[in-house]
Amino acid sequence: MKIVTLRDIAEQLNISVTTVSKALKDYPDVSKKTKMQVRELAKTLNYRPNAFAVNLRTKESKTIGLIIPVIVHHFFSNVIKGIISQAEKKGYLVIILQSDESYTLEKKQVELLLSQRVDGIIISLANETAKYNHLNDIIAQDKPLVMFDKIAKIVKCSKIIIDDRKAAYLATQHLIDIGCKRIAHFRGALLPQNSIDRFLGYKKALLDNNLPYDPALVYICECGDMSFEEGKKNAIQLMEDHDDIDGIFINTDLVAIGAMTALQNLGVKIPEDICIVGFSNWFMSSVISPSLTTINQPGFEMGKAAFKQLFREIKARKKGKHFEPKTVVLETELITRASTKITV
Repeated sequence: MKIVTLRDIAEQLNISVTTVSKALKDYPDVSKKTKMQVRELAKTLNYRPNAFAVNLRTKESKTIGLIIPVIVHHFFSNVIKGIISQAEKKGYLVIILQSDESYTLEKKQVELLLSQRVDGIIISLANETAKYNHLNDIIAQDKPLVMFDKIAKIVKCSKIIIDDRKAAYLATQHLIDIGCKRIAHFRGALLPQNSIDRFLGYKKALLDNNLPYDPALVYICECGDMSFEEGKKNAIQLMEDHDDIDGIFINTDLVAIGAMTALQNLGVKIPEDICIVGFSNWFMSSVISPSLTTINQPGFEMGKAAFKQLFREIKARKKGKHFEPKTVVLETELITRASTKITV
């Protein structure tokens, strides 16, 4: 099918291309009759504006880039929904890329998005990312950059986060409050800031309650693979290494559910023998048996906040206004369920 242009409309109505363009944009110096004729013919011919030409003229692509470590994770899928819900209201297309926790791939994806002249980029860093030149390149090209969840503190850009340290402290304190004395921690990879902060929150809660911190009770998910199988493997290893554990704080719900499955297969009763707290409030957390106590991480709200901040910076940049990077901290809460409820 032939693409209809402004010239096609102009020739059929025997008017200039400029008049057609003005009529479609509702310029006051074009008569109402001409506007009506142009719009009716444009509708009949199924005319669509040339987005590329519009972008060149306005210096906007009306697209943004989103780079996330994994798409299938419940938390990140909610973030995507939050971002898209706001982007659609403002007429933006979201290009979604998955880094698969790879620094090399993440770097290539940033280069790709910049080459596509996106108006801004939202990113949650890969577990492998320890160098930030590719992120500073975004800023150097005067493109708005917003990080969320897994961030780099030293990169000067806006960030949408939760207080991971506070949330982890709350989770561990809950285990202590219900009587746990030997609490293990399944943490994420060593690099991501959120993994570091959750570990520090766990450790501080122990020390504040005069409980010894034992590094042997901290199990790292290899290569940041926060999976069901990783949870099973760590739980089995934990039971082989220590027979006096009565609580576990686990970095994500998916790992926690894997751990609970393995423990139950070993004859461990939850919560009678071991109490467990997860993190993120994945939808499966409420339907497994026993249901999982967890920290509610507001993925949808984080996505909405990330786009809103990016949009503000895009508009400021378009107007030539300076904007200071902003850090937005969203609230979390402990959702208490059966995995920590001990009945007397």
